[in-house]
Amino acid sequence: MTDPEDHDFSEGDGFDDPYEEFDLDPPELDVDPDKVDPVDSRVVADLLDDQNVPTDEVDVEELIDVGLNYMNINRFEQAADTFERAAQFAPDDSKLEQEAWTNKGAAHAELEEWDAAIGDYREALRIDEDSEHAATAETNLAYALWESGRSEQALEHAEKAVEIDERFAEAWFNRGFFLLERGLAEDALNSIENAIRLGLRNSQVLDEKARALEELGQYDEAEEIAEEAEEMREQAEQELIEERQEQQEQR
Repeated sequence: MTDPEDHDFSEGDGFDDPYEEFDLDPPELDVDPDKVDPVDSRVVADLLDDQNVPTDEVDVEELIDVGLNYMNINRFEQAADTFERAAQFAPDDSKLEQEAWTNKGAAHAELEEWDAAIGDYREALRIDEDSEHAATAETNLAYALWESGRSEQALEHAEKAVEIDERFAEAWFNRGFFLLERGLAEDALNSIENAIRLGLRNSQVLDEKARALEELGQYDEAEEIAEEAEEMREQAEQELIEERQEQQEQR
């Protein structure tokens, strides 16, 4: 199961990396920085009022990018508000509206507001159960349901995510996690290995693979995988220490 900080959300359109060009003031909003703090959490909500900004003058894609930028700096409440506004201004039942609801669910999930997240993911899936954003919504919905104690429903939605996009590594991993929780180690291992083949290889994934191998009695291989997972954690911790040291030196 992906960590809470790893909830999937879209990457927006028009950028290879949506966070590289950080700008909380899309041109469509025409904010005067001398009058308004550009990182004021109320700016987006106040400016995007139906009485102030005509719908056809709002660039929903830009607004979604604003929300993604909020996500990147861990300002999840502001992100949720921004995505909600994007959903309101997007054409009804469009892919943009679905993307906004999916991302809003991810923002609530980061805040561990599971009921709100579940509602957002269900709204996204109501729009389209087979689109490019549906697999992400199903995967995230599965996680939110599991966190809410509804494990059987979680597995059901993890299965749907895989059916929608069989190349979605996170969906395979979540499916494997839920199967392992139900004692179906062999099927779980197959799903986790699919996730790894699709490029999802980190300490958490390897931990679950080791757990599945151990359940199947393959203790030697399980130990090797567990050691590899620990090495990856240690390397990540070392990189974090070095990064912090560099930041302190630059001050």
